[in-house]
Amino acid sequence: MSQMQKQYYRDLLQKDLEVVNAGGERKRLLNIAMQLRKCCNHPYLFQGAEPGPPYTTGDHLVTSAGKMVLLDKLLPKLKERDSRVLIFSQMTRLLDILEDYLMFRGYQYCRIDGNTGGEDRDASIEAFNKPGSEKFVFLLSTRAGGLGINLATVDVVILYDSDYNWSKEGSSSVSLFARSTLLRKR
Repeated sequence: MSQMQKQYYRDLLQKDLEVVNAGGERKRLLNIAMQLRKCCNHPYLFQGAEPGPPYTTGDHLVTSAGKMVLLDKLLPKLKERDSRVLIFSQMTRLLDILEDYLMFRGYQYCRIDGNTGGEDRDASIEAFNKPGSEKFVFLLSTRAGGLGINLATVDVVILYDSDYNWSKEGSSSVSLFARSTLLRKR
């Protein structure tokens, strides 16, 4: 975790320390867990965390989050290998941050989330799968993805933020998509 993430994490726990220690009501504990999860994904998910205005892209997108530091090391190596990468996220706001990052690094990408219409969805899939496509990364929300999406050219799947309930993860569209993709690759 970055220094910024550690500070947010500590602040979140200290703010609700009594609730956590007392084993407070389930709803409040789940809310705290969600806030901590957002902190682990990227602190810019919190209003006021991103430097600005004006809001600009830059290295701060990477250095503010440990997962982004790792992704920033991984993607150039995958690009060099001519891999095609699918990145799943449960949070559309996190997809916005990833989109800013991809533009900052100059990676071409496609994106589908729950707000993407049918025609745009089909056009994105076609653009990504087209022979010779320069599209390197496909961003996909877990709620929009899975069934009915054929990304046959993907050879690397990254779950940026998986569900904390692993029993859900095993039957999710993410898991089904990953299994069907791997079966097609064999």
